[in-house]
Amino acid sequence: MEMTFQPILDQPNKRPIVIAGPCSAETEEQVLQTARDLAKQNIDLFRSGIWKPRTRPGSFEGIGVPGLKWLKRVKEETGLKVTTEVAKTDHVFEALKHGIDVLWIGARTTVNPFSVQEVADAIKGVDIPVLIKNPINPDLSLWIGAIERIYKAGITRIGVIHRGFAYHGETKYRNVPFWQFPIELKRRFPDLTIICDNSHICGRRDILFDVAQKAFDLDFDGIMTEVHPDPDKAWSDAAQQITPDQFKELFGRLVRRNPTTDNIEFLETLEHLRNEIDEIDDEILSLLGKRMELADSIGRYKKRNNIAILQPSRWNEILERGIAKGAIKGLSEEFMEIYLKAIHQESINHQEAVMSSKEEGAI
Repeated sequence: MEMTFQPILDQPNKRPIVIAGPCSAETEEQVLQTARDLAKQNIDLFRSGIWKPRTRPGSFEGIGVPGLKWLKRVKEETGLKVTTEVAKTDHVFEALKHGIDVLWIGARTTVNPFSVQEVADAIKGVDIPVLIKNPINPDLSLWIGAIERIYKAGITRIGVIHRGFAYHGETKYRNVPFWQFPIELKRRFPDLTIICDNSHICGRRDILFDVAQKAFDLDFDGIMTEVHPDPDKAWSDAAQQITPDQFKELFGRLVRRNPTTDNIEFLETLEHLRNEIDEIDDEILSLLGKRMELADSIGRYKKRNNIAILQPSRWNEILERGIAKGAIKGLSEEFMEIYLKAIHQESINHQEAVMSSKEEGAI
């Protein structure tokens, strides 16, 4: 489906979009205090959760409609535009009734096409920007599907929020970034606004800056950070929230990169280096092709001897040796695991094709 997107906000000089505010609206005083402090920093959107979809019942699930009145006061007193999460029809209607400027669809909603469609039907015919968070699991098609549903409702001011993905394993992140997913989204839709939610990726304060800077290094269009006047006492996600002063310091340190330059020397040098990379990539692909030819030969040999494709001890040996050698070459363990698993899966695919063929060695 071909889609053309408009900017979610009119940003002078293409400056980054800054979205900040508490994870949840807790009290009117808390919301207004945070908004007043952030208004002094000229943020673009004040965020606050009114309805909070929680993984398990019993947790704080948001203040509900009364919080929308607090956000309306934020607009009146500070002039800030406001945004909140919606997950169903009545959320949309109440948000629109209270003058919410931008809606966002959360990760738990994006994962459910029925819920996304319900929101899309509710906003049909309304000219309002919509931000769509990535689904909980790393599923690019599901993310794009949510974008398409909102686009079909007549909304062209669409952006996405990269908030990381659930990951079962040891990691320093609350939600692993898997940067290749938003990068691929940007490749397919160059005019799509992409915001980094560093709070939900990190889940902790001490690495918020690193993730935000990484997003700017990748030419993201802005950041979304949770800010609370007293983070340790927050009713939800306390560990990842920071004070307005801490946010000011964090944002002040961020370096915004230029997407390109007119400097001839830079462009010529870059082109030379890229040509070298292309040549190396060609060599790598040639070697991978030869490796798969060997996998085919192994598959035929296993077939003749009625041996199972998967050999766990051999796979463990490849993985351990590859990670160790990769470390010597300055390659991270995370990269080596992804790389080796992809090669291993392709080898299995080749051997399965050999096993299922009617060539020599059929049992």
